[in-house]
This record gives sequence, structure tokens and C-alpha cells, in this order.
Amino acid sequence: MTRTSPRATMLMAAATAALTTIAGTNLAEASDIQGTVAFADDAAIPKGRIEIYIDDPAAKGARRPDAAATQVESDGGSRTIAFTLAAPSDAPATQVVARLEREDGFLLARGSAALEPGAPTTITLYTVMY
Repeated sequence: MTRTSPRATMLMAAATAALTTIAGTNLAEASDIQGTVAFADDAAIPKGRIEIYIDDPAAKGARRPDAAATQVESDGGSRTIAFTLAAPSDAPATQVVARLEREDGFLLARGSAALEPGAPTTITLYTVMY
């Protein structure tokens, strides 16, 4: 039987550790939707609460009350804000929507982005005109 050298053993251990780390990262990414929210024209995001949720444009109606959602706060000075959203297990996600509201609930901006498997999502918010 051939023995492996200590150097070869170390290289195999490092490769195994790297592959395990990569596989673990991919599994975590498969269950979460990660991305960023930015404001149009690279302006600072106004102060308020950003609600981010999954929407299916084919449903033609209000979003499902059981749809995954998250909220992040904007301090009024950030140009981008990162978010993580749990991916739905029951239906394929097609679109992520972000709504920026003031404290009193007044809608300031809205944006959406199509989901692409394995790629981070970038949502651009556009000012809502009344």
C-alpha cells in the first residue's frame, strides 16, 4: 500500500475543507434571498421603514398575507441597504418588492426586481407620485 506524504495529506484536507465551506454557503444561499435596496439616481434613501416581500405578478391581486417579508430601517443617509429574506418553500418566488414608508405610513417610494436563482437581488426605489 502506498502512503501519502504529509504535504499531500494537508492539501487533501484543505481541499475538503474548502469544498465543504463552498457547499455549505450554497445551501444557505438556496434558502435565503439576499440583496440590496438603492434609491434612483444613486441618491440617499430617505428616512423611513422599508418593507421587502415576495410577490407573484401572475397572482393579480394583493400580496398573500403569509408571504415571506422583512423590514429594514433607513436613517436617511445610506445609499444602499442590504437585506436577507427567507425564500418560500411552497411556491416559486418570481419577484421581490420593496416599499419605503414614513413613520405615519405614507408611501414615499416603491421598487421591484425579478429573482434570478443564485444571484443577489438589487431593488431600485423610485419616488411615488400622487
